[in-house]
Amino acid sequence: MTTTVPLRGPGRRSYRRGGLMRDQYIWGYLCILPNVLGLLIFTVGPLIASFIMIFLHWEVITPPTPAGLDNLRELINDPLFFKALYNTAYVTLLSVPLGLALSLLLAMALNQDIRGIRLYRVVFFIPSLTPVVANAILWLWIFNPTYGLANGLLGLVGIPPQTWLYNAGEAKIALVLSNMWSIGGSIIIFLAGLQGIPTALYEAADIDGVTWWSRFRYITLPMLSPVIFFNLIIGLINTMQSGFTITFLFSKAGFNQTGAGPDNSLLLLVLYLYNKGFQDFEMGYAALLAWVLFLIILVLTAVNFRVAKSWVYYEMS
Repeated sequence: MTTTVPLRGPGRRSYRRGGLMRDQYIWGYLCILPNVLGLLIFTVGPLIASFIMIFLHWEVITPPTPAGLDNLRELINDPLFFKALYNTAYVTLLSVPLGLALSLLLAMALNQDIRGIRLYRVVFFIPSLTPVVANAILWLWIFNPTYGLANGLLGLVGIPPQTWLYNAGEAKIALVLSNMWSIGGSIIIFLAGLQGIPTALYEAADIDGVTWWSRFRYITLPMLSPVIFFNLIIGLINTMQSGFTITFLFSKAGFNQTGAGPDNSLLLLVLYLYNKGFQDFEMGYAALLAWVLFLIILVLTAVNFRVAKSWVYYEMS
């Protein structure tokens, strides 16, 4: 007579565990399904559609027609594209290093143990929370050539008033200075990095009689290099990709017929993309400009990651 022994022990537990894990996987996938659908519908889908639009003539109100490589040929022979590329590079090369230096300097000042330091930190962070349109209106008043604050401050040191947004040579400088208004996020990140540096390193430097510059060069900068690298990448992307609103409002202040400031001095790639897509209704050409901007940012980011191996120091615990 054969007796059947019920399954017990580890085999039974592993079976139950396997069923439980399958249930967890199913519920996990169901929980992330809305995010996955959102990514596919609102990011991947438009990305693919914009790439297809490069090879089309489409004026929005008319059906699209095949364009082949016409948009690419127009891009190569378009002087305004190269003007926008130059303006974007000019503003980026000034804004990113200046923003990094200024935010690091302010973070070091806000890292001091003085009375009311929390209030000072809030004051320097608040401007980055204000709406972009409000910031643009504020800076339009600052750079007003008649009663603006900028010329008022220059007059205190004997410098004649400037025309700012009404001058092709000064408009981009005004745009760079206005970009410094939103460095509050970088200041907070730098401040967190500074507070993460071990105090024992500074104490050892004090015992050895190290100067403040040597402390900054051989302790602060190496230990802060990952934070500098992070802010560099974020600042590079934000400067090249964002900033449309303030650039658009600044360009309109110049009363230029093209809406890009005097002598197209404020014609950045993001603004030119908008003009082509939503003023000239050349959606195929605008899609090509968007992909060019994306590829430029991608290449610059990859180069920075490659070069970072030679100067970014990661502390091993």
